[in-house]
Amino acid sequence: MDPASPIPRPPGTPAPTPPLRDRLTIPVLASGGILMAVMQTVVVPLLPDLPRLTGASAATVSWMVTATLLSGAVLTPVLGRAGDMYGKRRVLTASLALMTLGSVMCALSSDIRVLIAARALQGAAASVVPLSISILRDELPPERRGSAVALMSSTVGIGAALGLPLAALVVQYADWHTMFWLTGALGALGVTATWWAVKESPVREPGRFDVLGALGLAAGLVCLLLGVSQGGTWGWGSGRVLGLFAAAAVVLALWWWQQLRVERPLVDLRLVTRPRVGLSHVAALLTGFAFYANTLVTAQLVQAPEATGYGLGLSIVATGMCLLPGGVTMLLFSPLSARISAARGPRITLAVGAAVIACGYALRIADSRDLWMIILGATVVATGTTLAYSALPTLILRAVPAGQTASANGVNVLMRTIGQAVSSAAVAVVLVHHSSPVAGVPIPTLHGYLLAFAMAGAVALAACAAALSIPGDAPSGGTRRARGAGRGARDEAMEGA
Repeated sequence: MDPASPIPRPPGTPAPTPPLRDRLTIPVLASGGILMAVMQTVVVPLLPDLPRLTGASAATVSWMVTATLLSGAVLTPVLGRAGDMYGKRRVLTASLALMTLGSVMCALSSDIRVLIAARALQGAAASVVPLSISILRDELPPERRGSAVALMSSTVGIGAALGLPLAALVVQYADWHTMFWLTGALGALGVTATWWAVKESPVREPGRFDVLGALGLAAGLVCLLLGVSQGGTWGWGSGRVLGLFAAAAVVLALWWWQQLRVERPLVDLRLVTRPRVGLSHVAALLTGFAFYANTLVTAQLVQAPEATGYGLGLSIVATGMCLLPGGVTMLLFSPLSARISAARGPRITLAVGAAVIACGYALRIADSRDLWMIILGATVVATGTTLAYSALPTLILRAVPAGQTASANGVNVLMRTIGQAVSSAAVAVVLVHHSSPVAGVPIPTLHGYLLAFAMAGAVALAACAAALSIPGDAPSGGTRRARGAGRGARDEAMEGA
């Protein structure tokens, strides 16, 4: 026997236990995704008090959310492309480091200008999920990949459900800077764990980085999302908002033209226009819209004063607890999503998830007065979101080359982000137009909330239709040959009979 060849393992002998670093890869990546979602959520309970704490106006304080949204939308496809070219672990670690730096800056300052800049830095963490999914594709065997990708996709909802009550507890019982010291410490731990436990992926797509494409995409997205996020404040018919939308249309059209002509584009638009990829992005946008309305509307509904006749007057801590079962459900149902995708295909999983979201909103419309029904409806929506969000990256992984997985998943996450931004604006418009004064303060009516649920449910059904329109997996050449051989054998048997 060749001494260099491996010694065969006797039958029945268990496989050797993988090293600790390999066993921790999935938990470390998942914890990074949860931390990213927590970071995006923790500022929400602070928003009512930040004008007093910082001496800034409420409109200025709202930029602590807007800055993270804009930078995350811009940096996700850019950092995804950089990960494909220069190393996914390297870019992932840098994203977590920027998030940690932003937390430390928030912990050290009460100046609103510093806080907004810090939150913009934290937007880089939005690329954590697509980069981690690409690492899982490169490093895991196929039999483990599906469940790991499903878990990674679910971390967005899990972290959001955990972040709200955690932040509310800190704000209620400690100085608000403590919250950012806590997220900064967790971020530093995440950076260290990622560098130690995650291997650098050997899959690369070499070439020159498309700087012009990155700048064009950034300018177009900033104009688009700034107009969407500020339309309710500035007025949808105002010159600023209409000018931003016009600028976005022009810049993105020029960017599309440039991407089709450059040798190494930031986003491979020829790949995006394929039905399997393009329809997956459309479904991501619609699912992001439908998912975000659940968290946004539920939080406002249960905190509405009891004088409205439907509100429960809950505190922000109790509100977070109402959303917590949805986060637990997302954690528990991610393996089910992987099993459905393995058995029926990810597009069926996506369609089922979107249909479940619509059923959850039907429950919300049926009863939004009893707390247990509110929690049940929100949890059903979270369950559907788990199935849908877990299936989306699997669809992308099956449809794009290995060297473009991070950038393609980055675009998919971008579409979700745009869907969430549009959802926030649309829900705000509905609730503002269906409000009535309570103790001199305009409060949305129950009818307004029900209209928001109906709108989100209709969008979920549109996401289901988009999912069913995605072409299925074509059989491989080996499968076609096997089927052909089987048909030939059957024909011969029939002739012999």
